This record gives sequence, structure tokens and C-alpha cells, in this order.
Amino acid sequence: MEQAPNVKLDAILWDFGGVFTTSPFENFNLLEERCGAPRDFIRTLNSVNPTTNAWAQFESNQVSLEEFDELFAKESKLAGHEIRGKDVISMLSGDLRPKMIELLKLCKEQYKVACITNNVKAGRGPGMSSDDDKASKVSKVMELFDDVIESSVEGIRKPNPEIYKLACRRISVEPEKCLFIDDLGINLKPAKELGMKTIKVLSEAQALKDICLITNINLQ
Repeated sequence: MEQAPNVKLDAILWDFGGVFTTSPFENFNLLEERCGAPRDFIRTLNSVNPTTNAWAQFESNQVSLEEFDELFAKESKLAGHEIRGKDVISMLSGDLRPKMIELLKLCKEQYKVACITNNVKAGRGPGMSSDDDKASKVSKVMELFDDVIESSVEGIRKPNPEIYKLACRRISVEPEKCLFIDDLGINLKPAKELGMKTIKVLSEAQALKDICLITNINLQ
């Protein structure tokens, strides 16, 4: 976590998956085991050519679900273990973290809050869930934000600096007055370079503690 106690925060920008939900990487590991692929195979594959690979193209809405299904299958096959893109998408939606949602509500009382999420046009809503009940609960969380910036809607995705700048413009704040929270280091780097304070989510308990520390919010 980066802290700057002498700088007043005006806004908190949040990632969604892996912050408000359990990490999709846990679900990917289950799929990898089922397919006989090594642990973190999918995560590693998505880090190769991260601006042009199948995953990047789908998150920025450059290809359809059907096209992604084929592209990912080809990429994964070349890497040694063929996995269909649709199977990966089916594993995206994690379980909501109630305490993190409670903290968001408290933060909203003091700060502007926005969500910057890399997502795809699959499932129901920004949470990409195939379950109606889960999708409804995610929708209620999304309503708490002052704005939601989705890669699949904007055509740009983290870690492109432009998506962070867009979020700041949408809620009328300067990057230097923002805290950005994400579970991926690659997404935190450009936020830091823009002057944002950052917190990397390693676990729910750690994230809650770090957010409360930097915001001086007491979560019971």
C-alpha cells in the first residue's frame, strides 16, 4: 500500500472482481485442474502480449464472444493445453464480499466513489454473472458508485492510462486526489504514475485494514 497522509483524498476508485468478489483466479485454477493444465496457466497466458491477446481484445470489445472462444482456444492450444474461451468466461463471476460492500457505503459518505472494471460482454451486467440472483446483487452494488467505467463499454481497459483519466473526468477529480484499489499490480502501476495513491488487494482482511487506515474509517 502507498500512503500519503498529508494529501487529502477526494475520491476512491475501485476495481470490482477480486476486490468486491472473491478472485476469479481461484475459479480459473479449478478449470485448469479439470483440463489438466498447470496451475495459473490461464493467468499466465493472459499476460503474454497483454495488449493484443484474445483476452485483451474481448475486454476492450474488439471481438465477439464467439470470436473470443476461438481465439482463446487457439492461444491456449499453442501454449500446450487447449481451453475454450467460453469455458473461461463461465468461471469469471466470484462471490460477493459483504464487508467490502459495507466499507464502500461508509466511504461513499466521505468521498466520491467510482468503479473501473475490465469486463466483457458476457453474462448479466458488469459482474458478468450467469446467475440471476448474483447478477441482481451485483447490480445493487454498482448502484452505490457515482460512476462505473467498464472496459467493454469504453473500448479501453486497464492498464491503459486513458481509462483512469476518463474515470477522473467523469467524477470531476484530479488523479492526485484519488485512491485506487485493485488486485493486480499491472493495473496499479499506471495509477501511481498519474499520482494516485494505491492499495493492492491480496486478501479481503488485508484490503479492509489498509483502506480503513488510509481513510481513517472505522469498520466495526
